[in-house]
Amino acid sequence: MAIIPSFFLVPGSYDVDPDTADIKEGMCVAFNGAAGVRRVDATTGIGSVLGLAGDTKSTSASSMPGVDGAWQNRVSDGYNETKASGKMTVYHSGGEFVLDQFVDTDMDAAHVGNFLKANTDGLLTIDGAAKTANSVAMLLVGAGAYPSGTPGTDINNDAELGGDNNNQYITIKLLV
Repeated sequence: MAIIPSFFLVPGSYDVDPDTADIKEGMCVAFNGAAGVRRVDATTGIGSVLGLAGDTKSTSASSMPGVDGAWQNRVSDGYNETKASGKMTVYHSGGEFVLDQFVDTDMDAAHVGNFLKANTDGLLTIDGAAKTANSVAMLLVGAGAYPSGTPGTDINNDAELGGDNNNQYITIKLLV
């Protein structure tokens, strides 16, 4: 549902493959030739992730952090933030991000320092303690609540930011 850039080096702007499956902010994307970027899946890009999606291309729900899925920026876009330009922001070339687009398995404090790879749904999953050719990120902070940012309500994370994975977020260092 969300990506929160803490520090980034390069946000690129790329054409979006019109035939891609829905892409949520924070999912892994790869090139599909001249068609543009698409969500990583079983046939496209597991070993060649370009970066993390900074926008949402969906037909059914918003993926902005901390907002209800039914919220839309512009009603005419129908949840598709890439509709007007046909382009998507893609973060690559390093940086630190907080996101909820991961497989909720073993993303705990015991795995901090492990490398992460994309799975066939464009989500991050544990790759192992050693970097491999498929590694796209390193886990810096294990899964946990992220404060909503609402002044006067975030006392000991009592008002957490909503999101996928039961409102759990991880912090990663992007390697691609």
